[in-house]
Amino acid sequence: MKFPLDCKQSPEASLLFWMCRFVKHKLNSLSNKTLKNPRALSQVTFALTKGVSSLDELDTLVKKARNAGLSGINTYFNPLRKFAELMSYYELSSLTQIDEELIADFLASATGGLSDATKKNYRIAMLSFFGYLDRQNEQDGKAHVFDIKLKNWGGVGGSRGEKLPEFMSEEELERFLKAIDEAPFKSNADRNRLIIKLIVYTGIRVSEALHVKVKDITPEGDYFVIRIRGKGNKYRVVMIKQHLIRHHLSEVVRSHRCNDGLLFCNRKGDSITQAYVSRLVEQILFQAGIRKAKNGAHMLRHTFATLLYRKRKDIILVQEALGHASLNTSRIYTHFDNERLKEAARVAEELGKN
Repeated sequence: MKFPLDCKQSPEASLLFWMCRFVKHKLNSLSNKTLKNPRALSQVTFALTKGVSSLDELDTLVKKARNAGLSGINTYFNPLRKFAELMSYYELSSLTQIDEELIADFLASATGGLSDATKKNYRIAMLSFFGYLDRQNEQDGKAHVFDIKLKNWGGVGGSRGEKLPEFMSEEELERFLKAIDEAPFKSNADRNRLIIKLIVYTGIRVSEALHVKVKDITPEGDYFVIRIRGKGNKYRVVMIKQHLIRHHLSEVVRSHRCNDGLLFCNRKGDSITQAYVSRLVEQILFQAGIRKAKNGAHMLRHTFATLLYRKRKDIILVQEALGHASLNTSRIYTHFDNERLKEAARVAEELGKN
């Protein structure tokens, strides 16, 4: 069923109405392979059908959907929530006044200081939402078409301004690993040390680590073979020397009380959050006296990939280890090849002598 674009008494209320419908649309179109609680999702969908009275109410429903297993909804909702919160500053009288320039202004102010990946997610959310509006609004047989493209939005334009990932040097990594074992965790020490070491020694994403199940880990000689579910629900395996995590793993499995067979969980048996893991990493970095512009847990993955390339000079190995779909994604780590840079400096020196 289609509705007029300005279907409510104010642009803010109309935007909330369309956000509610858009969220329901995305919940029905996202992959349900990670769905853990179908009943909870049904309740959310029913509530969205009835409509919401506030942005906070919609936010609560999105969180319930995410906890049910559809975490991908955050990619679309979080940018839209911020956009809705800023609507009052624009003093619009109709949603038809929203154009590409206004959205570009919003993106420029809302994504300052964020990573390129997050900026791309914001862009994707805007394109998806306004594309949905183009298809779904109608009044007197006509639709208002926003036709938002954002092709020239500088925040994610090509490779310009590409930021190099933050990572630790070998000396810093050595201090960090020592700090993991010395960190004074008040509880769940083995669980906390295990998840951080798993990320450090395999380079898997935090989200991938949080989805590891006990049954996904198999001993093979001196190694543990771990089955990982990556982006797009694609599976791969990583390997880690047993002695690096054997003690922590045995203690975690011995006291295992997690739902759905998960390896890592909180006291209720539910999966712990990425934010929690990042706080652990920040705590250990602080203890080790390491300061980085970005202290999140994802920095551990960059460290693994950077040092792997430096040691082996094999970009294909980096791609396979990290589970990158494209080799171009892995090429960023070639920027840290100090030996090649030293060779370039030596050549430049020789040219200067001629």
